[in-house]
Amino acid sequence: MTATNATSFSDRLADVNARIAAACNRSGRSPKEITLVAVSKTWPLADLETAVAAGARDLGENYVQEAVDKITQWQGPAPIWHFIGPLQSNKTRQVAELFDWVHSVDRLKIARRLSEQRPAEKGPLSVCIQVNISNDPAKAGVAPADVEHLLADMSGLDNLTVTGLMAIPALDLDDITLRQQYSELKTLRDTLITTYPDCKSLSMGMSGDFELAIENGATHVRVGSALFGQRHYSAQS
Repeated sequence: MTATNATSFSDRLADVNARIAAACNRSGRSPKEITLVAVSKTWPLADLETAVAAGARDLGENYVQEAVDKITQWQGPAPIWHFIGPLQSNKTRQVAELFDWVHSVDRLKIARRLSEQRPAEKGPLSVCIQVNISNDPAKAGVAPADVEHLLADMSGLDNLTVTGLMAIPALDLDDITLRQQYSELKTLRDTLITTYPDCKSLSMGMSGDFELAIENGATHVRVGSALFGQRHYSAQS
C-alpha cells in the first residue's frame, strides 16, 4: 500500500470498528465479544503487513496456495490466520500446519485429515462447521439438521476443537430473511452448546451485512472490501 492507501486502511478500520460498536450497542453486547476477521484474499503481502500495523489482528484467506505464500514469507509479529474458503482434501496438510482457525469444515473426511495433519506442538486447530443455512445448492455447508451428527463425530478428533458454526447465506436476501437465517443459526448454536461447551462461535456476516449479523449473535465477522477496498482476482489457487 502507498502511504495514502495505508491511511485509507486505518480510516476504514476505524469506521468498521465504530460500526461494530454501534451494532453491539443496539443489541446489548460488548464489542469485546466480536472478532473482526479482515479478509485479505487477493491482496499482496505488503498490504497485509500494513493492515496488521494499523491494528488488524486476524486475517482471513480463501485460497490455499496464495495464503501459504503469504504466511511462509511473513516477518514480524504474526496475526491470527483464519482459513475461510472451501477446502479440498489434497490441501488440508498446509492448512493444518499453518492456520490457527478453519471456518469452512463441512465433511468428516476433511476434519479427520486436518486432525491427523495438525502438528502436535501447535495445539488443537480451532474449526467451525459450515452450515448451509439458506439450503442453497450453490453454497457449501452441511444441512442444519445434520450438524449435530457431524459435530458428534468430530468431537473425538484429538487435534481439533470445534469452536462454533459458520454460514454464508444465499446472495441477495432481504434483511428480514437474513435476520431469520442468522437467528436460526444462533438457535442451533445455543442448542449444541449445552452438550458441546466449546461450540461458542458464530462466524457470520461480511462487508454488506456484518452489523445485522452482530445484532443476531455473530462472534466473528469476515470483512473484506469494507477494509481493503475493491479486490483484484488475479492470484487465486
